[in-house]
Amino acid sequence: MSVLSLIIKREFIAKVRNKSFIVMTFLGPLLIVGMTFLIAYLSSVNKGDIKTIGVHDRANIFVNDFKNSEDIKYVNLSNLSYDKAKDSASNAFEGLIYVPEVQNVEELATKTTYISDDSPKMDFLMNLQRTIDAKLNRENLNKLGFDAEKIEKAKIKSEVQFAKFSGEDGLKNLTIIKIIIGFVFGYLIMMFIIIYGNMVMRSVIEEKTNRIIEIIISSVKPFQLMMGKIIGTSLAGILQFLIWIILGLVLMLSLTAVFGGQQEVVTTTKVSSEQAALVSDIISQMHLYINEIPVFTILISFVIFFIGGYFLYSSFYAAIGAAVDSETDSQQFLMPILMPLMLAVYVGFLTVMNDPNGTVAVVFSLIPLTSPIVMLMRIPFGVPLWQLLLSIVLLYGTFIFVVWFASKIYRVGILMYGKKPTWKELYKWLKY
Repeated sequence: MSVLSLIIKREFIAKVRNKSFIVMTFLGPLLIVGMTFLIAYLSSVNKGDIKTIGVHDRANIFVNDFKNSEDIKYVNLSNLSYDKAKDSASNAFEGLIYVPEVQNVEELATKTTYISDDSPKMDFLMNLQRTIDAKLNRENLNKLGFDAEKIEKAKIKSEVQFAKFSGEDGLKNLTIIKIIIGFVFGYLIMMFIIIYGNMVMRSVIEEKTNRIIEIIISSVKPFQLMMGKIIGTSLAGILQFLIWIILGLVLMLSLTAVFGGQQEVVTTTKVSSEQAALVSDIISQMHLYINEIPVFTILISFVIFFIGGYFLYSSFYAAIGAAVDSETDSQQFLMPILMPLMLAVYVGFLTVMNDPNGTVAVVFSLIPLTSPIVMLMRIPFGVPLWQLLLSIVLLYGTFIFVVWFASKIYRVGILMYGKKPTWKELYKWLKY
């Protein structure tokens, strides 16, 4: 067995036997599934709460336009004086909508006030704004001699249909699903790089502080040791990731079967043929969406960019670990590594979402430091094969180039003790 294989095996076994690794491997899915159900529970807790809002509208302009909803109840306080309405609302209600008496209705566009000590919910605020705008627009139309009701009835809500040039029907929500898939895979790569890159750096620092590195380095080359750490840690991470996926799926299916089964017992007698048809229609729609998404390309690309991106960034992490004596000293060097990852996520959100084949998205999906994330966000929308291949070649080519540079820092840094390196110092090490 070669020296590199022995180092990879040693790193892999050391990682998978680590107590924290074992605990997080089995605790991770439980935490994720638990958090998912906790978020779902917390989001349903506030649904039953009904907030009461007072309305003081002496001119009787808006009071009839505020309609009660599932979580908002409006109480008309217009028969009270403003001070009494304000006192009542401050003591018993969530807030008060104050509509002053004005000579010109158009003034209400800027003089209507919502009074409350608490910040209103966003949906309530938007609904309030829409109600006022709609009322003032109707008043303005009537004032100009138009029949606002007829105009309102004349409005048509269009629903554009989607189709392909081949004549097949298009899928309306396909873009949203592609955005979600791209974001999930891109975000997973970023998290994997950060978590396991830090693991590589901590491993190097630990061996360096224990002076074990001096013994190891007498038998193997620094480059072999660095590559062995990166590959060994990577394999341990992939193993943990696969276990998370399997355990997560088992937990989700088990919990869904338990809670779904209980609901099914209650509603079995109520299921009608229409509901069965609806379920059948949903399943057929899911098949249509799956057929439109390049699932195989996404999964293969995920593995390729996953490995390439991780190896590339792990080289940086290994070099930093060799250069410093503690994790505290590493902070100044970590920011330049994290910035391309953050930039890739922002580019994915701001450009890939709107124009997946635009110039900015294409360029960032080819730059090796951002391509693992941006390209994964683009792939669900369809990427030309030459761009995909060029991005992979650039990523792995850069990885080899960076490993060559990082090994120079690693070779000098692992034997340096008691000295905080600077960027200038690292540059000097590259010349040795």
